[in-house]
Amino acid sequence: MRLIRLILLVSVLIFSLSAREKVNVNLSNVEINDFVKLISKITNKNILVNYKLTGEVNFISSTPIYDDELLGILISVLESKGYTLIQNGSLYEVVRSADASQSNVRVVDKDKGLSGSLMVTQAISITGENVDIVASKVRYLISKTAKLITMKESNTLLITDYPNNIKTIKKVIEEIDTNSSNIVKIVPIKYTEIKKLQANLANIASSIFNDNIDNEKVKIILDDNINGLLLVGNQKNVDILNELIGKLDVESDGSKTVKIFELKNSDAKNVSDSLNDIIAKQTFPDPDMKPNISMSNEINAVIVVGQPIVIEGIKSIIDALDKEKYQVYVQAKIIQINKTNTENLGIKYGFSAGDVSSSGLYAMSANFGDKTLTDTAAASIASYLGNIGSGAKSAFALGATLDFLQTNGASKSLSNPSILCVNNKESSIYVGKTISVSTGTISSATAGAALTSSYKREDVGLTLKIKPRVSSKEKVTLDVEAVLENVLDDGSNNATHQPVTSKQEVKTEAILRHGESIVIGGLVKSYDVISKTKVPLLGDIPWIGEWLFSSTSTSTEDDNIVVLLTPYVIDNSEELSKLQQDLGILERIQKDYNDKIFAKIRKESKENGSDETGDVNETKTSVNIFGEKKGR
Repeated sequence: MRLIRLILLVSVLIFSLSAREKVNVNLSNVEINDFVKLISKITNKNILVNYKLTGEVNFISSTPIYDDELLGILISVLESKGYTLIQNGSLYEVVRSADASQSNVRVVDKDKGLSGSLMVTQAISITGENVDIVASKVRYLISKTAKLITMKESNTLLITDYPNNIKTIKKVIEEIDTNSSNIVKIVPIKYTEIKKLQANLANIASSIFNDNIDNEKVKIILDDNINGLLLVGNQKNVDILNELIGKLDVESDGSKTVKIFELKNSDAKNVSDSLNDIIAKQTFPDPDMKPNISMSNEINAVIVVGQPIVIEGIKSIIDALDKEKYQVYVQAKIIQINKTNTENLGIKYGFSAGDVSSSGLYAMSANFGDKTLTDTAAASIASYLGNIGSGAKSAFALGATLDFLQTNGASKSLSNPSILCVNNKESSIYVGKTISVSTGTISSATAGAALTSSYKREDVGLTLKIKPRVSSKEKVTLDVEAVLENVLDDGSNNATHQPVTSKQEVKTEAILRHGESIVIGGLVKSYDVISKTKVPLLGDIPWIGEWLFSSTSTSTEDDNIVVLLTPYVIDNSEELSKLQQDLGILERIQKDYNDKIFAKIRKESKENGSDETGDVNETKTSVNIFGEKKGR
């Protein structure tokens, strides 16, 4: 019994001596030497100071700290002055931080954990990566006075640093040292020619694995002795290639296969040219692997002769190229607007209409946009035309503007064509006339013989070229080129008796939404107008009325040619007939809209006192854009 009590007493005493104690520490402007003495006394450690330490220590503790943490605080203070603390037996010594690695720093076995605040030295083995590469990646993690060296012969890092820093470095190395998970798998090949299979696997691996990441790479090594492949890489990627080998290593007679691909949406010549360009840039380890590609215009098909595995790759390319192409249905309106009549119309109804360019038309259309009417119109077509409804307000206002000008004689519709364009292919519209131009005259040497003249036919008018590029079902880019050729003189007013023509050209690119309209302007034609004015009744008297009661004047007028384009994107052929039905509905809604807005404008004009009557007894003779005379 006495023995048991003695054992318990000794155990309690040992526990009490080894137990951690908490102390309250608050220091203000304490000399470093005094701080060292204080730490030595509290921790009961012998500390040797061989250097003159200067400076003060300030430490504020709001809660008690353990006494064994004071040593770490001392080391932190010494580090700020270029010194550190090392243990030499039962004695602690202050040394320069740069010399710590040469001062018998404690060496910790590589497999043991790290603790404490004093510098230690530990070796770290690198298993899956070159030690110099790993050292370059973790060197920034060590403290400024630490030492890090590499030992290539054992692929080991040797570090002298504080325990916490070494712990961080070891954790980072565990994350980046991933090549250690690589495996080697031997796969015997039974049926397929091994070199062809190796080349195909290499192409597949480079496509599905990232070659820029070392851990993703899989090496495919050919071994003739066992007629097999060695796969070296991580388990996951090796398993993927091994599964592919099982599917590709099948019995085959080794002969090439002929495959005919009938195309539904693309031209066989274009597809075969694209495939031949791709194949010409490829490298085939075995010439027999290279396929032969030709085409048949009669059945619009591509013919491929080659190995089945190669044909499978070509099939995927053909499927991508033979998708149904976008089409763009473009409604065009080519309109001739007389500047003078438009200005008079604007004055008559009280809105500005002097500028008949594209921007001027948009400004003028503001007078034809009624919020109530446009909201109603937009809502009425939303169920038919989808996103066209979002732009219906401006579209209806612009359409009403052009119809109002034409109704009141200020404009003339030259042509309203509609064309269906294939994506990325140019389509054109031509509106005009053909004139004869003399190319030469041949006369005979015989006196009185008739002259023989030769002529060629030239087109004169408006040419509109459109090339669409569809970026999505809701948006299309139009490359537009408009060329206006005009007859200035039919040859009767010049010595050569040859027609004189002018040419104006506009090239532009516009990005439009499905159903959105754009106005292209800038095509202007000037011509002379002969006006004859006479006094009613008296001007009709023969001879006398011609000389005394009438007058003739010549003035120059301008006509603007504007082109209104509205594209509709079609992603399949079935949508075309539905679109045309919807556009018919849209046309009826536009007519109803025009009737209401025109009535509203005329009513406002009467209320404002504008005179809608007033005849001018005059006759005008002018020339339209195609050189034809007209009267007004």
